[in-house]
Amino acid sequence: MNMKNCAIYTRVSTDNQAEKEFSSCEAQEQKIRSFIASQNDWQVFKIYNDAGFSGASMERPALQELLADLKKEKIDVVLVYKIDRLTRSPKDFYQLIEFFEQAKIDFISITERFDTSTPAGRLLRNIMLTFSQFERELTSERTKDKMLERAKKGLANGGLTPFGYMRQDKKLIPHPKESEEIKSIFETYIETGSTAKTYQMLKDRGIKNKLGKNFSKTNISHILRNVIYIGKVLHNGEIYQGIHKPIISEEIFALAQKIHKEKQKNFRVYKNFLFGGLIKCEECGSNMTSCFTNKYIAGKLNRYYYYRCTATMKHDWQACSVKQVSAERLEDFCLENLERISVDKNYVENLVFRLNNDEQAGHRAGYELTDGCSKFSAESISDTDRYPKSWTQSFFV
Repeated sequence: MNMKNCAIYTRVSTDNQAEKEFSSCEAQEQKIRSFIASQNDWQVFKIYNDAGFSGASMERPALQELLADLKKEKIDVVLVYKIDRLTRSPKDFYQLIEFFEQAKIDFISITERFDTSTPAGRLLRNIMLTFSQFERELTSERTKDKMLERAKKGLANGGLTPFGYMRQDKKLIPHPKESEEIKSIFETYIETGSTAKTYQMLKDRGIKNKLGKNFSKTNISHILRNVIYIGKVLHNGEIYQGIHKPIISEEIFALAQKIHKEKQKNFRVYKNFLFGGLIKCEECGSNMTSCFTNKYIAGKLNRYYYYRCTATMKHDWQACSVKQVSAERLEDFCLENLERISVDKNYVENLVFRLNNDEQAGHRAGYELTDGCSKFSAESISDTDRYPKSWTQSFFV
């Protein structure tokens, strides 16, 4: 018969309590040991003592050691003298009970008849957890309502202070120097119609963001579409009039949005890229994204498709020497090699065995195979007419 491993947790708040007889950790431990001795097939695994620590905080050495040991699946039951020895915070108690539930560990308070190893104890635990979930949902609703009311009053909600502003008495006011840089960003973008040239302007002038780093093209695009700069507040998809002073006029902002929409139309890609999301740059490790260029040759428009290193898009063209590769050449190269592999019987059989038996090989972390590809076979590997995406993940970075 399997023995149950029991963890004994004791705590007193002050050193004076620790020295008193019958309120000390030793007295709690003795009474819990007596309870364990009265049970069949129970044994003490380890004693965890927090003498002189408040129950209002979870940052207690013995408690943290207990939680770490619970994750190692060595303990079956946690016992305390009273619930308040474990914690005095209802919120922390709910979290601990949820943790015990997920780890399938019983919790017993020997003086209060709280025992999750019994049906009645589990019922009480479930009731407590239901109220805990109810309390969390109420808190979430209150937070959402508070944020909505702030937005309606024209107040910006939390998060990083937008570049161009600073906070004073929890309100946004224009930053003397940064607000001028915001104006330069909009003016350069409207004049050139290019985030790349706007990025280069900031780089040449040595302008840094609030974190002391160079702006990326993504940062610039976000600034150009942020309604905060026209004195408004965006919350949950709705725009409200803010109480802060605008940096940019609505006319200039609208012109920037018009240019952005036109660029979106021009940059629409009319091609399905076979290896989209699977290609990484060998030099810098960045993802390669789909893109194209238009070139006029003898008066005729020709479109060329590429896999482009995202480092050149986030920063500048010189950020990576690889820059981009022809989509047609890369895909043809891959398909030709896949076709060559498909007729190599020995290679395919060895590959099928490895894919089906080696958990570390077969597909990239973060991807899961579909039901149709849950088991590889020589026939599916050799079928080069389909090239399912989940299958190509087994070959490409």
